[in-house]
Amino acid sequence: MRRHQIQSRFWIMAVILTLCMLPLLNPSLSHSANTRIEKDSIGEREIPSDAYWGVQTSRAMENFPYNSHQLKQFPDFIIAYTYVKKAAALANNELGILPNEKMTAINQACDEIIAGKLHDQFPIDMIQGGAGTSTNMNVNEVIANRALEIMGHQKGEYKFLHPNDDVNLSQSTNDNYPTACKLAVLIGLKKATKSITELKNALEAKGAEFKDVIKMGRTEMQDAVPVTLGQEFNGFADTINEALAQLNQARDAFYKVNMGGTAIGTGLNSPPKYGALVVKKMAELTGFPFVQCHDLVGASSDGAGYIQMSGAFKRMGSAISKIANDLRLMSSGPRTGFYEILLPALQPGSSIMPGKVNPVIPEVTSSIAYQLAGYDTTVTMAAELSSLELNPVECIIVYDLLMGVDLLDKGASVFTTKCVAGIKANKDRCATMVKSSIGLVTALNPVLGYEKSAAIAKESLASGRSVYDLVLEKGWLSKEKLDDMLKPENMTQPREWPKLQ
Repeated sequence: MRRHQIQSRFWIMAVILTLCMLPLLNPSLSHSANTRIEKDSIGEREIPSDAYWGVQTSRAMENFPYNSHQLKQFPDFIIAYTYVKKAAALANNELGILPNEKMTAINQACDEIIAGKLHDQFPIDMIQGGAGTSTNMNVNEVIANRALEIMGHQKGEYKFLHPNDDVNLSQSTNDNYPTACKLAVLIGLKKATKSITELKNALEAKGAEFKDVIKMGRTEMQDAVPVTLGQEFNGFADTINEALAQLNQARDAFYKVNMGGTAIGTGLNSPPKYGALVVKKMAELTGFPFVQCHDLVGASSDGAGYIQMSGAFKRMGSAISKIANDLRLMSSGPRTGFYEILLPALQPGSSIMPGKVNPVIPEVTSSIAYQLAGYDTTVTMAAELSSLELNPVECIIVYDLLMGVDLLDKGASVFTTKCVAGIKANKDRCATMVKSSIGLVTALNPVLGYEKSAAIAKESLASGRSVYDLVLEKGWLSKEKLDDMLKPENMTQPREWPKLQ
């Protein structure tokens, strides 16, 4: 009996010792049930079992802990990158280098992400080093692990489908990252263009509504000549239209992509027909008329298109801000300012002055314009840093462009709905200022000449008397002629000069 007990204890101790030694003999067994082991060229790392991202995403989270904005906060970029991966899988399959089973699983995973699923699995910071490699690998890993599940395998079982060998097949970060950026900006720009067009239409509608409201125009903040409020708003709309034309030019330049160039534009590790085919697939999937850049080596490092797009954002922001500033001035008062228009009252304007209402939407609209100008400066500097065959700081360009197009969209939309659409004209105030302005004297130049007109203006300002009364008193023009020449409606468009005798 004693011998049997000794043997039992021996085997129990042997089992315990073996279990303790297993992690040393096989490190992959050292993790808990809540983690899995993944490895890359640097080494092994524990990854949460429920995570679709993998080891390279984990390293990026550790190396770029800025917590400014994470990739998951940019759904358009995630969707755009996934479209690139889907187009690549379709092209690789058609060229016979990606098996049907893998292509089908990758495509299904891509479709799910495009539909909005798994976006929480993109936790890396948008600001990063490495020209976008971390972003590319985050996308590769999420697609690969979801595809593995679809194929009936566990996350991390990359021997069945690999993030690099399969999802990243025929690609490099250096061609798929800028391509995804362009697509994401185009997606955002489609929304922004709609918002900007609605702003232009709202301004034109106000132009029609205010076509008979006469007011004083001003140059250098001094009285000039009469203009209709409708003419001013139509001018605002035209300013937006001109900026839209530049935005569309920048958009067209973004249809050119360097897919197929791989690392530096030479196309290494991609089949001969892959580049043209993958760009064709992208156009079919997205509806945007993508074409391959004619020189992929040059395109791999050239940031001119980014500068053009960022500059178009800045110009549009500046155009909208100019209008916002004018509306702020025109609504100033109500007793001591211009008070020619009334803006919608949105919120109390002061914690100490009762009844004060501030033009908060024009103010925030200008703030957005200044931010767009700041983004443009960053994009310009970062694009200039491009070195030989690659721009190493492309991530900050992408971040600023995506932030910019989103701000432009939301800024234009809010400006339209919360400000422009609700503007009312203060017709009485406009008429009173026209009648009292010495700017009316400009209309007398053709008949009185500059010197006499200037003298009348000076005397009117000094005496406080009207231009009309002074001209009549001096007998320089008849009442009928003066009434015709100083009629404000006749001063808002060209008119015939007196004929030579």
